[in-house]
Amino acid sequence: MTLRPLAGLLAASSLLALTACNDFHQESGSEIIPQSEAQMSTHGHGVGVSKDVLEVHNDMLVMDTHLDTPAYFHSAKYDFSKRQTFEADGTHVDLPRMKEGGLDGGFWVIFTPQGPLDEASYHSARNSALLRQMAIREMAAKYADEVELAFTADDAERIAGEGKRVVYQSMENSYPLGTDVSLLETFYIGGLRMVGPVHFRNNQFADSATDVTGEKFDGLSPLGEELVKKANELGMILDGSHAADTTVYDMIELSTTPLILSHTGVDGVYEHFRNIPDELLLAVAEDGGVIQINAYGSYLEALEPSPERTQALEELDAEFGDTADMDKETMTRYWEARRALNDEFPPPRSTFEKFMEHMLYALELVGPDHVGMGADWDGGGGVDGMSDITFLPKVTAALIDAGYTKEDIQKIWSGNMLRLLRAAEEARTSELTSPDVLN
Repeated sequence: MTLRPLAGLLAASSLLALTACNDFHQESGSEIIPQSEAQMSTHGHGVGVSKDVLEVHNDMLVMDTHLDTPAYFHSAKYDFSKRQTFEADGTHVDLPRMKEGGLDGGFWVIFTPQGPLDEASYHSARNSALLRQMAIREMAAKYADEVELAFTADDAERIAGEGKRVVYQSMENSYPLGTDVSLLETFYIGGLRMVGPVHFRNNQFADSATDVTGEKFDGLSPLGEELVKKANELGMILDGSHAADTTVYDMIELSTTPLILSHTGVDGVYEHFRNIPDELLLAVAEDGGVIQINAYGSYLEALEPSPERTQALEELDAEFGDTADMDKETMTRYWEARRALNDEFPPPRSTFEKFMEHMLYALELVGPDHVGMGADWDGGGGVDGMSDITFLPKVTAALIDAGYTKEDIQKIWSGNMLRLLRAAEEARTSELTSPDVLN
């Protein structure tokens, strides 16, 4: 996550472009859950965990803070109500698999790729972001018997208690706001409750961890400072994923509430621009914040693409050029070509064990009050051994194996995230119309 020397950044940018459990024991009086082979049952997508672990998992409120699934909502090939498979279409999330993997919901992402910093591009991005939010709301309306929009921290337990899936909204990249942070109010009324200032490139708000040109503002820009203040005013969680270290430090200093890193790994396991060094993670935790561990393979470990994939990616880049310079139509064609390339020459994949190494490292460093899960489902996440959300009980099993209590694991699955949302709500100073006005 640190902005490193330019030569190293260029190399990393090129690579990105090419790119038996023990007893459940711990202090605080947790019961023993034996893990004998006789108790093992096959769950969902071939996940072998004990029946007792499944009971623990299914009894918890299980949430993920980074679901990129809304990108599929207007695709004719995707049906949220039908069970699909990663092997068949590359997707990770749908309603049947949410039930199968015990995923109660989380933050569904309004994502906009970074583009040029000019008024025409801002307007185009704004329209795209509003349409993405509309798509999320349309999904919730269409499947109202199965899912429900959530606006407050208290909504999650109520919605899940009614047997429905929870739909919070987040914004990955504030680029669509242009230079008018008051637009955040519009998205808030529509249900937005988490916002991150930046994505892969520096923008009008902040420095990115992965911009090959290096730092532009040494953290937040003056407009970015306004964004943080507006998010605090509205009662939104601020997300430091994708931001340069300097940006995260600025956000910690300025924000009246703790930060979340909604889908981030740790430098202590694999040093990468998108991962966070120990000293910054400690600062986030000391401020009350939380890191949600992602499952994006190339952020978990160094992965070497096949020569065929490398060549195909180089040819694609030569054809389309820099994504930051693309208009909306070109960007659409680029991602269609990129998906076709991935189908023909799949990227190398990391493993469930490596994902858990990141999570356990963070837990050891900052403790279970400051760690959660944001696997980047449908946004590039997923690893061998955890290829979609039906494998989530394996995470619970691994945490039990590592000695964490039920209370700890519940914090990891949703308690920490909801604590941050509740803190944001309590610090809210806006007199904007009631947050459930569009519910």
